[in-house]
Amino acid sequence: MSNENIFNEIDEELRSDRMRALWRRFAPFVIGGAIAIVALVAVNEGWSWYTNSQSAAASEQLYAALDAAESDNLADAQAQLDALAANGSGGYPVLAEFRKAALLAEQGDSAGAVAAYDALANNQSNQRLRELALLLAGNILVDAGSLSDVEARVATLATDDSQMRRVARELLGLAQYKAGDFAAAEASFEAVINDPLAQSGIRNRMAYYLAQMLAEGSVTAEDPAEAAAQSIDAIVQGDAPADVAVEPAAE
Repeated sequence: MSNENIFNEIDEELRSDRMRALWRRFAPFVIGGAIAIVALVAVNEGWSWYTNSQSAAASEQLYAALDAAESDNLADAQAQLDALAANGSGGYPVLAEFRKAALLAEQGDSAGAVAAYDALANNQSNQRLRELALLLAGNILVDAGSLSDVEARVATLATDDSQMRRVARELLGLAQYKAGDFAAAEASFEAVINDPLAQSGIRNRMAYYLAQMLAEGSVTAEDPAEAAAQSIDAIVQGDAPADVAVEPAAE
């Protein structure tokens, strides 16, 4: 055997020995990393299954509470909502809190319902849910509170950059009308009518309010009441809002 061949074999043996040494050195880390990856995948899949099963259980619990409330089994509905709010997963505890507040309102406990909605608004990190809680509290307070109570909840939502401005302005207008501030109520209703994103249903409702105020002399006939006249035309043509009862014409 030539010297060159001997040296090549020695080099190959040395390289092989170095590879085995490196493998013995790093193998535990490689194997451990692979095991960790498998474990993470298993934990992730297990957590997904768990959260899905928990969400399914929470969903069933919420529907059971809603069914109990619809059946006037209020004590059972309250108990199920309390349990769901305390132990539910995902967004179901928040939904339970909203339904609990609505249940209080349905039972005539306006103060309790407003307090529940206020608590939701104060504790919510989700802006849309916070705004919804404020609007629902303001809606109750149109009848059960004062103008300042309504303003405290919805005034910040009645700005031009708010997505909730149309509903907020309607609630403000109703509270202003109830408080006898007819000029402010007229401005609030007209702001909704003039909103380019307002849908026909809410526009017709605002126009009906203005027509009612015009008919009773709460506002003058100098300007609005192009909107009011349009509302009267819609009522005559049978296009009045669904929640408006139109008196039949006397024969």
